[in-house]
Amino acid sequence: MNEIPTPASIGLSREDLPNSYIGRSVPRPNVPKLVQGRATYTDDVVLPRMLHAAFLRSPYAHARIVSVDAAAAMQVPGVIRVFTGADIAKVCDPWVAVLAHLKGMKSAPQHPLPLDRATWQGEPVIAVVADSRAAAEDGVAALRVDWDPLPVQVEMETALAPGAVVIHPELGDNLVFTRTALQGEVDAAFAAAHKVVEATFVTGRHTGVTLEPRSIIADYNRADGTLTVHHSTQAPHMMQTVFAKHLRMEESEVRVICKDVGGSFGIKVHVYPDEVAVAAMSRILGRPVKFVADRFESFSSDIHARDHRIKGRIAVDAQGRILGFDIDDLTGIGPYSVYPRTSAIEGNQVVNLCGGPYDFANYRCTTTVVLQNKAPTCQYRAVGHPIATAVTEGLVDLAARAIGMDPIEMRRRNLVRDDAYPFTSPAGMRFEGLSHHASLAKLLEMVPVERIRADQAEQRKKGVYRGLGIAAFIELTNPSPFMYGIGGARISAQDGATVRMDPDGSVVVASGVTEQGQGTEAILAQIVAHGVGVPVNRVKVITGDTQATPYGGGTWACRGAGIGGEAALQSAVALKQQILVVAGAMLQAAPETLDIVLGQVVDKATGAERISLGEIGRIVYFRGDTLPKDLPREFVQTRHFITKEYPFAFTNGIQACWVEVDTATGMVKVLEHWCVEDCGRVINPLLVDEQVRGGIVQGLGGALYEHCVYDADGNLLTTTMADYLVPMSAEMPDIHVGHVETPTKESLLGAKGAGEAGTAGAPGALMNAINDALAPLGAVVTEQPFTPACILRALGTI
Repeated sequence: MNEIPTPASIGLSREDLPNSYIGRSVPRPNVPKLVQGRATYTDDVVLPRMLHAAFLRSPYAHARIVSVDAAAAMQVPGVIRVFTGADIAKVCDPWVAVLAHLKGMKSAPQHPLPLDRATWQGEPVIAVVADSRAAAEDGVAALRVDWDPLPVQVEMETALAPGAVVIHPELGDNLVFTRTALQGEVDAAFAAAHKVVEATFVTGRHTGVTLEPRSIIADYNRADGTLTVHHSTQAPHMMQTVFAKHLRMEESEVRVICKDVGGSFGIKVHVYPDEVAVAAMSRILGRPVKFVADRFESFSSDIHARDHRIKGRIAVDAQGRILGFDIDDLTGIGPYSVYPRTSAIEGNQVVNLCGGPYDFANYRCTTTVVLQNKAPTCQYRAVGHPIATAVTEGLVDLAARAIGMDPIEMRRRNLVRDDAYPFTSPAGMRFEGLSHHASLAKLLEMVPVERIRADQAEQRKKGVYRGLGIAAFIELTNPSPFMYGIGGARISAQDGATVRMDPDGSVVVASGVTEQGQGTEAILAQIVAHGVGVPVNRVKVITGDTQATPYGGGTWACRGAGIGGEAALQSAVALKQQILVVAGAMLQAAPETLDIVLGQVVDKATGAERISLGEIGRIVYFRGDTLPKDLPREFVQTRHFITKEYPFAFTNGIQACWVEVDTATGMVKVLEHWCVEDCGRVINPLLVDEQVRGGIVQGLGGALYEHCVYDADGNLLTTTMADYLVPMSAEMPDIHVGHVETPTKESLLGAKGAGEAGTAGAPGALMNAINDALAPLGAVVTEQPFTPACILRALGTI
């Protein structure tokens, strides 16, 4: 009898078993015997197809990895293999997150798992792969690592000081990026001003607490050399490129599938080292590997945002006209710039957006981006907008108070006129058309200012302090290649949609944008139903699959409706014209005399029904022999859309917040909140209103509760929902939403973005409301979050 080869006999270890062995009785090496002509073993194990990964994360903010002892971990039942950074580096190249148009930017190469040093507490250092998540975690617990703790650089204020710990010595220092925008004669304007007001603004680090944590299943198939990744991401095509590039594969060999995602907020549009490690381990093992972050891992490894210290000055004349802004922004981003969008973008956005709604001539704004031994920061909902708005609106309110002017009147005198567009801001941002004054007028229709002021005065007599705050804002949406492509990043600014009609007359749209809970699929169905002329329930939407959808940028920067929706509309309109050409031939009528209404081809003049789309589909698909030979038969159209005239489609709006501050405890209660937003054409009023409300809640959360707190050694202290507070329904007020519509002329649809407006303006409006409440007591707060301790410090009671 011929000896049957076994995995061990041909040099394969358990972790190298190909898919053909999965789910079968597979031997441990070197204990063979023959039973009924097949290889079996005295110590058989059954390997499941799916493997699970868990990570040992650094307990130190900065430490050298001296040695790793995995012997005990490998003895844990179910553990398949332990991976170090060196193991992963054999199949995966590191990345450096810089953009060419951010001149002088630098960052260090980052590996999925570090080769010799951990640079923040929570960094994934070693991976354990097992047949269950529990076994993998037991394996992690059994690892023995010898650490050499190193000095830490935690505070951004000292990152560039002499003697600072240089986190990556090869970079020379901790400076990542700096940029200054300068327009006009700033020093002269401030010297001639009637009043100059200055303040220091602080925004505390916070993160996106998504309902669904980061998750990934990577499945490398050795048979055909392809990698399929099921991924909770916002940008499937971007991740396809990342996995292919760094795993040394062709893009056509990588498929990324992203179905409905349980919340993102920008958190899931970045490259995470643990997720790339999962893909690399799948490639090494030839088996699917799954990882889902738990909540503790989310707090310590999801990107953080908003870690800024800003010194700002405003100059005004005696009539309250703004003469200039002078802003100095310092931000810390952790030990690495995050790939591929970079962590310098938020500081860069602060430079672009400060002073945005106002007409003034003199502007100086500098951002300085530095490294620190904390979790990396990067883009999060309304990147830079809440910071720029809070600084701008805080200074405007302080200036109004300094000259004794009503803050509403101060804005009315300085907001860019609605008839002044197109307009270029002192920071160089080009605006197509905004509606600041119309939005202010709409807000004043909604907010009962006189009643609020009367109530405020009456309550102050009783020792109750209430305040009303206003904040105007601009919001960047529909980004062009000016955002990332110009810097060399393979992040698409265009998006595509394929729309087809099936034989039964139903319509399918495949789009490059993804569903993150914001209603993308609903608006795509609406747009396509309108464009073709069918009921909404006859439209099926497919998103989130790089193998099934046209190439696109995904969902970020409020581009789903404005870019993805426009591509869908153009495709739908083209399909409709194609259908009418065929219908005209069948009905012996000119196509321009026909229309499609609710799935029926009708006479345009009379509305009389002529033929159903289902009947057209039946004939074209199954009895095409009855149609003229030269008649086009393709009921499918694909269009891509990209903004061309303007780098961004800016939206604008204004918010008001009504609060009560308990001066004994420092507690802030938000009584009511209003927002007027101009997102261009409103497609689905319900979805837009709820996007605005959700953004406001997220903005208020960061301004009142959410804070990633570190100690002096770089230890993250807020790692559970017990000590990291998020806004709950009981804390949130009634939120009223109104609209002004200024459609963009760059598209047929006219839509701009709506998802980040609420977050952009809420913190500034809240801050001004608190300061309005505390004005009789001479207290001012500018440090977020506005916790009870922050309020009491401002009052001088602690």
